[in-house]
Amino acid sequence: MTQIYFSETRHADDVLRLALDAAQLPTDELGGADQMFFSPSDDDGLIGFIGLEGDGTDRLLRLLIVLPTRLGQGYGRMLVERLEGVADDAVERLHHLTSGTGEFFRKLGYVDADRDQAPTFIAATAQFTSLCGPRATYLIKDLG
Repeated sequence: MTQIYFSETRHADDVLRLALDAAQLPTDELGGADQMFFSPSDDDGLIGFIGLEGDGTDRLLRLLIVLPTRLGQGYGRMLVERLEGVADDAVERLHHLTSGTGEFFRKLGYVDADRDQAPTFIAATAQFTSLCGPRATYLIKDLG
């Protein structure tokens, strides 16, 4: 199995912004104090990006990007599982919004949730209020 190196950054660097632009994903609201991004790589280089937002028991899986040259090789699954593994013991649930169907995340144990029941912090994030829109699929995974 490929060894994946998970480098953490507390800020959104230019490479992440370029990857988000290329994936036609929003770059607004990046760089908040409660956001952390990981730039996973292996011996062949950068795989993509994944990020978390928040500091309580409920956190937002902020983004998942696998570079186009790495798609279809199982990296998306590996990155989400690795992120769930590095989430500290204080994290009980991960929340995620996607403009897609959410099927990828459902296969990883995320379940559909009612947006009206989202914790206050999650409901107040830019992802929730404006960036993803009201039609975005809202999913939760219990890590406990």
